[in-house]
Amino acid sequence: MAKPPSDRLFQLIHALSRPEKRYFRIYVRGKTERDSKYLQLFEAMAAMEDFDDQVLQQKIYQDAAVEGKKYSELKAYLYELILKCLQSFDELQSVDYRLNQILQSISVLYKRGFYDDCKTQLQKAAKIARRYESFAHQIEIIHWQKQLAYTRMDVDFLHKQLAKLHFEEDRALQQLQNTNYYRKIFFQVYALIKQEALHRGEDRMARMRDLVQQAHFSSPDMAHSHKARVLYYRTLNLYHYAALEYEQFYETGRKLIDLLDSQPHFLHENLSDYIAGLSNMILACGLLRRYQEVLWYLQKMLDVTPITEDDRRKKHRQYFSGIFALYTFQGEFEAARREMLRCQEEAQQFNPLDYETASFLGQYCYICFGCDDYDTALDYLNAWFGHTRTVEREDLQSLGRILSLIIHFEMGNTVLLESLLRATTRFMQKKNRFYALERRFIQFMAELIRLPSGKPQQSAFLKIKGEMQNQALLQAVQAVSQVFDLESWLTSKIEGRRFALVVKAKFEQEQRVRLDAH
Repeated sequence: MAKPPSDRLFQLIHALSRPEKRYFRIYVRGKTERDSKYLQLFEAMAAMEDFDDQVLQQKIYQDAAVEGKKYSELKAYLYELILKCLQSFDELQSVDYRLNQILQSISVLYKRGFYDDCKTQLQKAAKIARRYESFAHQIEIIHWQKQLAYTRMDVDFLHKQLAKLHFEEDRALQQLQNTNYYRKIFFQVYALIKQEALHRGEDRMARMRDLVQQAHFSSPDMAHSHKARVLYYRTLNLYHYAALEYEQFYETGRKLIDLLDSQPHFLHENLSDYIAGLSNMILACGLLRRYQEVLWYLQKMLDVTPITEDDRRKKHRQYFSGIFALYTFQGEFEAARREMLRCQEEAQQFNPLDYETASFLGQYCYICFGCDDYDTALDYLNAWFGHTRTVEREDLQSLGRILSLIIHFEMGNTVLLESLLRATTRFMQKKNRFYALERRFIQFMAELIRLPSGKPQQSAFLKIKGEMQNQALLQAVQAVSQVFDLESWLTSKIEGRRFALVVKAKFEQEQRVRLDAH
């Protein structure tokens, strides 16, 4: 038996939920006396805050001599025992496990000639498979129905039901293929989005347009099942976000949430789509300045009860990302920083090997920037640059380098800025990301650091702010504003005011305009 490292066993035990730990204790009880040592080791590890092998050995063996080989085997056996227990636990929770178990029971009964029992089990399986759109299982169930009739030489059944069974089999296969088609397109769009969420490269946008302009996306009726329609709306939702079509982003997101809410039994199997949908609705409402709805969807996110550890991590990540975005857009950077500390404290509950930090580091940087804490902002930005996941996001790498130039300017690092400008230019040329906005901003920074402070620099800020209202740059500025409010930073330098106050005043002005319009 392979010997897993002790800390892996420790991590596995501490990752168990309370119901899972309770189930394990029941699962182990009633086994041999020898197995009680495994329970002792389990309880000792579960009670430990930090892993200590020597303390464990003392608790298990007390004053008796410890044989290293036996102790290693004890840990390896416990690891395997926990995995078997979790498989049994999941069988009670998962529809797929339940269906597989029923089909295995049918196979057992069939071999022993209990055909009436097979029929009863098939009826039970068919009902579950239809309810949860388990098309692959439906096909297997129909195979068993035909096989059972053939074995029993039930010609009357075949005469009356064969055409119907073939129809249901063909329909299940078509639905499976239909769902797989939407899943394939969804992941193609998702991969493009994760590579470059701000999508200012026309070639990538053209590829996405080609994907969503196919006949399958002409109407939701082209998706022939609940699962396929979920993928239909998720794909369009991602596309509209990338295309900066915020009203459509909001509408497809709302329809997706309504669809998921309409079939709540599916959520007991998979919450991932629901959490992602809520996250996108929070973002869509924020982009459309519908702040009451942002708060409503944030509360809806909080009300989600996670099923898996991945659900728990996603809920944590998406909730705090939404809170950070809301506060920073409103100019409430100090409030955002308090939430940041709460987020970091809550993150201690998660396994650091699985915890996604890259998605937060950029937001932490922006929050600290808005609090005028440039040193800490730079620390977070450099940590983000050094993160392995950062490589995937070429768009944010480019924006991060622009933000680095801004932070160093705020810190007064004029000499360092000259070399940073050259390095940033080389990076963007190498990555083929020297778009109009990046080119103009780097040119602007190169001019700025050569100007004396006061009116000459103020004039330079006024000039570039005016240029960014032109159509050639405006869309890029709007895309960038999802991550950093470049326009407000320029305004803060022109007016000699704190960045946070400018962002807050901009938000309040927008609110007044919206109220007047109503």
